[in-house]
Amino acid sequence: MRVAVAAVVRAGTRNWARWASSGASSPSLSIWRRKKEMGKEGLVVAKELKRFRSDPVRLDRFIRSSVSRLLKSDLVAVLAEFQRQNQFFLCVKLYDIVRKEIWYRPDMFFYRDMLMMLARNKRVEEAKKVWGDLKTEEVLFDQHTFGDIIRAFLDNGLPSEAMDIYEEMRQSPEPPLSLPFRVILKGLIPYPELREKVKDDFLEIFPGMIIYDPPEDLFEDNKQHNDRDNYRIA
Repeated sequence: MRVAVAAVVRAGTRNWARWASSGASSPSLSIWRRKKEMGKEGLVVAKELKRFRSDPVRLDRFIRSSVSRLLKSDLVAVLAEFQRQNQFFLCVKLYDIVRKEIWYRPDMFFYRDMLMMLARNKRVEEAKKVWGDLKTEEVLFDQHTFGDIIRAFLDNGLPSEAMDIYEEMRQSPEPPLSLPFRVILKGLIPYPELREKVKDDFLEIFPGMIIYDPPEDLFEDNKQHNDRDNYRIA
């Protein structure tokens, strides 16, 4: 009898652990997917953070004295608002604070929002750090989230970084889906050589599906546009 009870307890513990690890990224449970309303204290802190952002000493002092006392809901809301405003410097500060909170749990939506904000602002080094953190915490993106993140990097002129994440997507244990590939292929229109590689992968995985390629002159227009940009940079 005692053995049977112990087996039930062990099974229950394993099931709970499985639920906890998968639930961290569940849309219905994730705090990062809920509506984020900022309280009065959150509004004050957000205003002061923006005021002190060019003064590292006063900013760090304010973070230690006030930001650390924020309620979870306010801290989440302030970070979300700064992401919306593309305040990448302050977002990185709050990102580090959030990950030290006692209530913090690894969550793919938390990482997705950070990576997409950094992509919009072309913050490559910060994005690499965030990616390293999520790998350390063993956060797994689903295929749709991979597609959204890769597309964000492509749309903001970061094809090399986008393809690095694409390789991570290809190695993911999640089964591939056609829609994220189509999202990526559309974002790769300005990069025809990279698009051909992803197209070959797509047709290998989904041999019965069809890809509608844009007219060849669209590729040529994009190539000329990129050439002009490179000329201006040189």
